[in-house]
Amino acid sequence: MNPRHAALHLRARLNALFRDFFATRGVVEVETPVLSRAGNTDPNIRSFTLEFSGPSSGGPRQRWLRTSPEFPLKRLLAEGFGDCYELGRVFRDGEAGGRHNPEFTMLEWYRVGWDHRRLADETVALVTAAMALVGREPREVRSLDFATLYRDAFEFDPHTASIDALRAALGEVHIDPDGLTRDDWLDLLMTHRLQPSFATDAITVVHDWPATQAALARLRPGEAPGQPTVAERFELYLGPLEVANGYHELNDASEQRHRFQRDHAVRSARGDALPPIDDALIAALPAMPDCAGVALGVDRLLMGLVGTTRIADVLAYDFASA
Repeated sequence: MNPRHAALHLRARLNALFRDFFATRGVVEVETPVLSRAGNTDPNIRSFTLEFSGPSSGGPRQRWLRTSPEFPLKRLLAEGFGDCYELGRVFRDGEAGGRHNPEFTMLEWYRVGWDHRRLADETVALVTAAMALVGREPREVRSLDFATLYRDAFEFDPHTASIDALRAALGEVHIDPDGLTRDDWLDLLMTHRLQPSFATDAITVVHDWPATQAALARLRPGEAPGQPTVAERFELYLGPLEVANGYHELNDASEQRHRFQRDHAVRSARGDALPPIDDALIAALPAMPDCAGVALGVDRLLMGLVGTTRIADVLAYDFASA
């Protein structure tokens, strides 16, 4: 069989596995809007927009294609819907290449009353079940906090190391430093030094990230004097591929608005577009229960399952041929 066709057959089996996995756990599949009057403010994500040509009574004509279903899923949680997931297409402008496609498939789910560590365990179980579809199993499952990962590899504390130390740890990887922040250097170490060292067929979970990389996660103060505040966030890797990103979700509306406004400030300084803040989400957050959520890149998972570094190999047609 054509390898790309074989990947499409595997995708169908994987989608069926997702639905069986969550059905047995009482997590309900939902569908939420692809178009929104609000956008993703994250400075590192660019959204597509379009103009609605119908009656203006429908609200703003400019709409934003979702970069994830996160905001409407959280609104459902705030209404008391309970554990839920969505499997669907999401869209990000400017992301096209070997491992990226402007439209891709995301699986996102939320668990009420859970924290990020418990949800990480469930994500490991799901990825392990997916590997079984191709007759594989994890050679190891490694879970460690962000600080330990960097300390073991580079012999410094990533929460306190200087930018010069971070740059030096890149070794022969040469990056133009203009405009890069401390978090950018930490990310470069992850993508250029750490991820390539993760063993094939190993599942690596990295939890408790720097507070400056919290996104929509809760912050937890250090347990002892001098210990840093961390973001209750995890990322899961299958071999060297980042597959999932999860949070113990923030439900403080004031703090969330502050983070959105901080994103706007960064975007404004760069001259980037300012997507409208999602006021419906802000209004819902005080009623959102304690929960954890995770987004899993289905195409990335498929890449790991079939052993390719090209996203085009697991798509019917990629951006260049669509």
